[in-house]
Amino acid sequence: MHRLLAGVTILEHELSELRLLIERQTGILLDCPNSALAAHLTEYLERHELESAAALLGRLRSSELDPAGLAEFLDGVLNVTTGFFRYPGAMNALSRQIIPQLYARKSNESAATLRIWSAGCSTGEEAYSIAMAICESLPNGNGNGVSNGNGKESKPASRNGGISETSAPASCKSTARDWSIHIVGSDLLPSAIKTAERGLYPQYALAGLPPAIIRACFSKIGITNCGANTSPDAASNAANGNSSSSTNGNGATNSNGSSNGNGTHLLVKPRLRSLVTFNTMNLTKPVYIGRFDCIFCMDVLPHLSRAQRIALMERLHLYLEPGGYLFLSQTEKLCAPNLNFRSETYDGYTFHRKPMAASAAYGR
Repeated sequence: MHRLLAGVTILEHELSELRLLIERQTGILLDCPNSALAAHLTEYLERHELESAAALLGRLRSSELDPAGLAEFLDGVLNVTTGFFRYPGAMNALSRQIIPQLYARKSNESAATLRIWSAGCSTGEEAYSIAMAICESLPNGNGNGVSNGNGKESKPASRNGGISETSAPASCKSTARDWSIHIVGSDLLPSAIKTAERGLYPQYALAGLPPAIIRACFSKIGITNCGANTSPDAASNAANGNSSSSTNGNGATNSNGSSNGNGTHLLVKPRLRSLVTFNTMNLTKPVYIGRFDCIFCMDVLPHLSRAQRIALMERLHLYLEPGGYLFLSQTEKLCAPNLNFRSETYDGYTFHRKPMAASAAYGR
């Protein structure tokens, strides 16, 4: 029994049933302790003026709570970790190995397309990292040994997840004319997708990126409160260089000439933002959104039951183009050995490729 606030008592069997209902409706296995789940549940009940856990369970059983409502309950209880270039090995392999291969393979197509899915993108950092890596590696950019459009090869990029320390991904603007680049970011939580669509992040979230990349891909905004109520006009003006914030030579932003960086946020610039589309999606529900050249599904599998993991892997295999690539975190293994994937390694990072002639049982 958990008695957290006056008048609110949560029984152990109610927590067990809640876990079971969440697994049944979303496929997610909650791994948090009962004490943490009870505290979160109590806060949720008070916020929605529900008298007891039994009242919420009754709504779940009768399907009165819509999917968005259940996702709202999960917001704050799921153990989610994200960040820009959180897996630099994956971005390194993408920008230096995979994108050049795809470019060479597709360069003769009349309408060359590149589609990448960030499945379980959280608040968008991974999807934008992918966009930056693509811009850096395609021709007309300043990538690792890729032609920059003047007939010369650029110097190899020093390592920072496949992004050069000294050059900016200028190709974000030019490659869109030559290629149809579409990055899809999806997540179960509507609140996470809302943040991703806004494209506004605190300065510390980009602490690991080179200053040149930050200047090329983000606009700094010195404001005190950049929450959901941030003015779209203000964001647009800032993205086009009309922000009142000034940037000094070392990359620090001075809001009104005096800020020490507190309250400084960074807004994704329109040319980068235009490459990415975000959608709320439950990965355990079969929803076909087309074929992709690459799928990133990082740190999603541990949240699912074994049956759900196998079913998801089968769908991701189907959604990959022949010759497409699947990225998992290095602690995750392919849980469906019957699928036709070939593991490849670049600079110590392992990813999985669907052969050009994949098994007809799981898509061609």
